[in-house]
Amino acid sequence: MAIPRPKPNLNESIIPFWHAVNDKKFKLMRCTKCSAWYFPAAYCRFHANEPFYGNMRWEEASGRGKVFAYNIHHRSLHPAFEGPYVYALIELEEGPMFGTNIVGCAPEDVKIGMPVEVVFSQVEEDLILPQFRPSGIVCEPA
Repeated sequence: MAIPRPKPNLNESIIPFWHAVNDKKFKLMRCTKCSAWYFPAAYCRFHANEPFYGNMRWEEASGRGKVFAYNIHHRSLHPAFEGPYVYALIELEEGPMFGTNIVGCAPEDVKIGMPVEVVFSQVEEDLILPQFRPSGIVCEPA
C-alpha cells in the first residue's frame, strides 16, 4: 500500500490559492492600489493597507519564472517521496518566489536561471500540486 503524501497546510488566507490550483489556475495575491504581486498572502509593503486584505485580490498569474535556487534530494525526507527529486525556489515573472518541485527533466539537468512554467500534477486522487517544468528547453525526462 502506498504511503500518502503530506497535505498542504491550509489556513484562511491561503485557501483561495488551493481552490485555484484545483481548477488548474495559478493565482497570486495582487494589490489593487499599486499592482504589486505577493505569495503567500500578504499585505502590500508599499503603502498603508485596508483591513482584512481589503486592497488585496487573488489574480491569475503567468505561471512562468526561472530557477533561483534548487536542491537535488537523493534521499527522501518522507517515505511518500521517491528520490532523486528536485526542490526549487522559482523567481516568478511577477516577482514573488515560489517553492516547488521541478518535473519533466532529469535532476542533473536543472540549472540556476533555467526558464520554467507551471504544470498541475495530480499526485493523489484528492491532491493536485503546482509544480514547474522546463520551458523552451529540451531535457531528458527523469
